[in-house]
Amino acid sequence: MSNTIKIKTFLFLSLFTVLLMGCKNKSNSEKSIVKIETKALKKILFVVTSHSEKGNTGEKTGYYLGEVSHPWDVLHTAGYEIDFVSPKGGKAPVDAFDMTDAINKKFWDNDVYRNKIENTKKPSEVNPDDYVAIHYAGGHGAMWDFADNTEIAEIAAKIYENNGVVSAVCHGTAGLVNIKLSDGSYLVDGKKVNGFTNEEEVKIKLEDVVPFLLEEKLKERGAIFEKSAPFTKHVVADQRLATGQNPQSASSVGNATLKELQKLNKSVK
Repeated sequence: MSNTIKIKTFLFLSLFTVLLMGCKNKSNSEKSIVKIETKALKKILFVVTSHSEKGNTGEKTGYYLGEVSHPWDVLHTAGYEIDFVSPKGGKAPVDAFDMTDAINKKFWDNDVYRNKIENTKKPSEVNPDDYVAIHYAGGHGAMWDFADNTEIAEIAAKIYENNGVVSAVCHGTAGLVNIKLSDGSYLVDGKKVNGFTNEEEVKIKLEDVVPFLLEEKLKERGAIFEKSAPFTKHVVADQRLATGQNPQSASSVGNATLKELQKLNKSVK
């Protein structure tokens, strides 16, 4: 074989090798992008209150720990990453700090999530496109700073209109009352909804302390309000909106949210 032919053969093989490696790198790069995008689609945003007092009573409040931990346990176990936002950002006040509840303890002992809830995001730091669902946790504090927070309401509307799921439990449904969709309608209008009831508020003697009665406000917004006996588990899901009546409903709200997400996952396959 002449030297010219040898040189041409060497150059051809070298060029082929370079092209082959380029294709492999591109393929690996595309796989990485897919993995990153898939991971991003597995995030859920939890909303917790920044408010720490029940009106002028002098009694402390905050987010109800079980209404965070129980839905978190369901959704985190299913593979979703949870982020936290509050109206003011930073450390959120906690209520019902019961470490005899095994799920509460599991959540509180998780260093990653303990750090997240003690360093919640500000609404301005949240990109709605990163989340497939948003969950409003209750606790009486939510009655003072959820309903009028337009930033979080806009985040929730965007997630919902991106074909995401909205959920809330107990007083967390205060966050739903002023969410408006892009057509100007209220999110809850015409949908089955529940939350902390008039009877439950009366039983704990806070009906004249809270700024409004949650059941009445949701009805004003056009919600079809459902309820069971006070402090009885009651959960309803309607058109990608899952709501629970009270703390007893927290785990079931997590399960209802998961089912709604699973329906969406099946529909896109």
